Amino acid sequence: MASGSGPVSALWTEVNRCGQNGDFTRALKAVNKILHENKDDVTALHCKIVCLIQNGGFKEALNVMNTHTRSLPSDLIGFEKAYCEYRLNRVENALKTLQGIPEQTDKLKELYGQVLYRLERYDECEAVYKDLIRNSQDEYEEERKTNLSAVVAAQSTWENTLPEDLGLPESSYELCYNAACCLIGQGQLNQAMQKLQKAEELCRMSLAEDSDVTEEDVDAELAIIHSQMAYVMQLQGRTEDALQLYNQVIKLKPTDVGLLAVTANNIITINKDQNVFDSKKKVKLTNAEGVEHKLARKQLQAIEINKALLAMYTNQADQCNKLSASLQAQNPSHPRPVLIQVAQLCREKQHSKAIELLQRFSDQHPESASGIKLTMAQLYVTQGHVTKACDILKSIEEFKYKPGMISALVTMYTHEEDIDSAIDTFSQAIQYYQKEQTGSAIHLSLVREAANYKLKYGRKKEATSDLEQLWKQNTNDIRTLAQLISAYSLVDQEKAKALSKHLPSPETMSFNVDVDELENSHGATYIRKKAAKVVGESQPKEQGPEDVKKKKKKKKGKLPKNYEPNSSPDPERWLPMRERSYYRGKKKGKKKEQVGRGTQGTTSGASAELDASKTASSPPTSPRPGSGSGSVSSNAVPPRQQKPTAPAAARKKAPQKKKKGGKGGW
Repeated sequence: MASGSGPVSALWTEVNRCGQNGDFTRALKAVNKILHENKDDVTALHCKIVCLIQNGGFKEALNVMNTHTRSLPSDLIGFEKAYCEYRLNRVENALKTLQGIPEQTDKLKELYGQVLYRLERYDECEAVYKDLIRNSQDEYEEERKTNLSAVVAAQSTWENTLPEDLGLPESSYELCYNAACCLIGQGQLNQAMQKLQKAEELCRMSLAEDSDVTEEDVDAELAIIHSQMAYVMQLQGRTEDALQLYNQVIKLKPTDVGLLAVTANNIITINKDQNVFDSKKKVKLTNAEGVEHKLARKQLQAIEINKALLAMYTNQADQCNKLSASLQAQNPSHPRPVLIQVAQLCREKQHSKAIELLQRFSDQHPESASGIKLTMAQLYVTQGHVTKACDILKSIEEFKYKPGMISALVTMYTHEEDIDSAIDTFSQAIQYYQKEQTGSAIHLSLVREAANYKLKYGRKKEATSDLEQLWKQNTNDIRTLAQLISAYSLVDQEKAKALSKHLPSPETMSFNVDVDELENSHGATYIRKKAAKVVGESQPKEQGPEDVKKKKKKKKGKLPKNYEPNSSPDPERWLPMRERSYYRGKKKGKKKEQVGRGTQGTTSGASAELDASKTASSPPTSPRPGSGSGSVSSNAVPPRQQKPTAPAAARKKAPQKKKKGGKGGW
């Protein structure tokens, strides 16, 4: 070994020099030469693993670690092993490796936080980054704050939680972008758009300082910000602007497959069932390799749902059922896959199967039954089973006493002429609000609507209790009092007289209204004509013969063109033609020439001219069966729209003589 110490020392020097220069390929070659001399050298093995990781050979590095488990202890290469597993998307294995390392250093905590983020365990991830920021001071503090802001944004977006204000700065465009994502999760779209615009400015300013950065590099870096801006526009209803910005991002062809997939998916949601050809092209971008490792679980689920819907819109029933079944297997309690299957069944006119599927899901998952039952009710209504739809709606406890549900039930019962059930629906709702929210706006509104409904359908006695309740709430409400008196006038006149005392006097009810002006207004249906004013006292003059009104001459009626004044009119002219005494039936017209009869190339008209028996001297004879009496050319046949026909060889033709020529016969 003494003879080899010189070359090995030189190799270590080469490894050290290449490592400092960042030339890990040459360093790896030198390390391999060292391992050729001593294959169990722990330092050389560790250096080889680092060189492979730096060159992107994560699988090779992991193989080296698994092969030399005896030589390489877990506390020495635990970080490298977990990092390789993380980069190979074996996130669960990376978590186990990190949890098996006894001593937790800062770099292990950094990796631990990344692993927790990928596993969507945001609360634990937030605690890790808070601990790192609190207990470390180095040049990576801004990166840690950026990661912490990303965790807070994910909590706001995917878990719908209100994040706490951590006082994170917005000094970089990454921090500003994450703050905008957090605002989007809270629904503050205008503020989010302002943050995104600020992030764009910061990004341009930071990249402008580097002279090597081109305009294409700037656009590529701004792509994620522009895509998020388009998403905000889409949520605001500005779909045209959003679509234009999305397409700009797609044209840049960003290297981030996750960004490309999300942008393409959002374009598909804008297209819906229109522009299906464009959606088919965009859906291919969502199938890129590695997308599943770049997006959150809810993002992937949304993309798969849109794929199923696109398959339904393009009449790919098998593909739609396959995708929806896969989605349901991944998340059995989610109602969306079931609704897609139901929509597909309805497109195939299988409404009974659709209702059975909804009922089965509702029984298995009562926590998600509200939306499912609403869909069932809609299907029953489309089939004409309104009463069944009402029973389904009344079984939804979550919406049972909502004003919208009460309105729908009353309308449907009225359509079925079931007035008692409609009134009962009002009564149950009023009792509920009487107990829970007495005197609230919803309560009084329901009482008023119930009273109006009962008055409309002649239930005046039942309406009096509701009107009395309303009037007691506000004794100054003259309209309600008038309705109450009107209802009691048909039920209890003494009560009506007693209540009429509370009406205001006519003097207090009189208003300063100009009746003439009101009648002459544009809204009046009848305008009273004013009498012409008489100027002075003029004596009426005696009417002379010239003042007598001339009588208008009656215009003579128009006579028919063939009118003969000397002849007397037909006394039966008012009767229908068939009922007149001289009607002898309809004369049979001459048959038109029928083309194609007789010898090919001739017409019956021509044969009639050549027939000597049909000259002027011949006596008239009755037509023979099958013969025509006039000539009609073939061009008189009305044109018809051409339809696809069979090939020429499959069509039958009349026999036709061929011209003689050449060697052939006829």
